Amino acid sequence: MLPDIDSDSGRPVRESMAFAAAIVPMMLVDRLRMFDLSTEMIVLLGAILYLLIRFGGATLLRKFTVHRGMFHSIPAAVIAAEVAFLLASGDNMNLRIYKAGGVFVGYMSHLILDEIYSVKLSVRGVRIKSSLGSAVKLFGRGWIPNISAYAKLALLTMLVVQEPNWMQDYQQQQRSIHEETITAEVLEQKGLVAVSKESQGADDAYEFETDKTAEKAKHEISSLLKKWR
Repeated sequence: MLPDIDSDSGRPVRESMAFAAAIVPMMLVDRLRMFDLSTEMIVLLGAILYLLIRFGGATLLRKFTVHRGMFHSIPAAVIAAEVAFLLASGDNMNLRIYKAGGVFVGYMSHLILDEIYSVKLSVRGVRIKSSLGSAVKLFGRGWIPNISAYAKLALLTMLVVQEPNWMQDYQQQQRSIHEETITAEVLEQKGLVAVSKESQGADDAYEFETDKTAEKAKHEISSLLKKWR
């Protein structure tokens, strides 16, 4: 149904926006948790996203799109797949690509069927509708829609390429902060002082005196870090 959200009838827009408004916030829950947001903040952001997509998105589509415009094009199919990739959170890259591929295949199936139904076969012969060639295309009629579509495509392609590295760097940074916080709290409880060892990794980042209290602290820190990960 995605390609038909530019339909003049309004029903595809209404149904698609209602579905997107419900599903997009749910898909972003895991990603928002990565930023250590509270449950209340996640619920609030979800409600705001719902309203923006359900009403704001529908209004923009009705105002700025025409039926069989650039939403019926190959670049639009790629854009939809890239949005699905960015919404699909998690470390499993193959699963994210699989979801994005599913959106692309579904989108292209719609466009191809539109082209097939533009050719009508009957006993009287073949009748070709004027809509033939308006679905599976690379460029639309006007230069403004073309520039807009390809600008979005370029921007989303850059995000798709860079986003996994950005999230990996952010998670590594957050991991280091949590490890330092956990270590400092345990050492403070045990009355010990940690000595940084820059030559070793994060798991062996501190050296303790070899007494029973220090060994207990070391095991406690290791256990807490495993639970956090």
